[in-house]
Amino acid sequence: MKVLPYKCLIVVSFVFLLFSSCGEKEVKPIRYLGSYNRDFNDLNDLHLETAQKIGIDPVANRDEAEQKKGKLKKIESNGVYEIEDLTHSIPYLVPQAAKLLNRIGDNFADSLQSLNAPRYKLIITSITRTRDDIGQLRKRNGNSSKNSAHMYATTIDISWKRFKKDDRSKTDLSPEQLKMVLASVLRDLKKENACYVKHEKKQACFHITAR
Repeated sequence: MKVLPYKCLIVVSFVFLLFSSCGEKEVKPIRYLGSYNRDFNDLNDLHLETAQKIGIDPVANRDEAEQKKGKLKKIESNGVYEIEDLTHSIPYLVPQAAKLLNRIGDNFADSLQSLNAPRYKLIITSITRTRDDIGQLRKRNGNSSKNSAHMYATTIDISWKRFKKDDRSKTDLSPEQLKMVLASVLRDLKKENACYVKHEKKQACFHITAR
């Protein structure tokens, strides 16, 4: 086996380090020129009106929900979003809402790629709730709505505070930067009349209903 001279080893090491450091492109500036509260202020009445038009009839409990599954699509974690452990909802949506969720996830991933940013997944914190789920939530939070759009399998909550990194790059984005990317995606979809969105401050999520 031929051993490289010391000077050659230095040159080879320098070239390797140069290419390694150039492997990650610089992330482009991330900005959101708008107001979360102003841009995403669709009130419950709007969410509820469209949910009642395109959604299922609310179900009392998980057993009754089983009977509706033929009309719904199961929502599972994939390459663009992660379903959190759901304690007060079930992972099913009407097809129109499932399609919207996939568009949000895909558009978020595409936006990160166009910014030369590392890959992150969205975290879905709530999906479809039964009346029992609503009752349990109201015991914990008296301000939660008794007639929620979540009962119609049309509505999702996506965290704007927590995201899951999905690659090994050394670059990290802050939750605020990721929130700006997600907000830009949602604003575009709102302009297409694809959804209603409410910026929830206490729950740290975007409350989204398909249209």
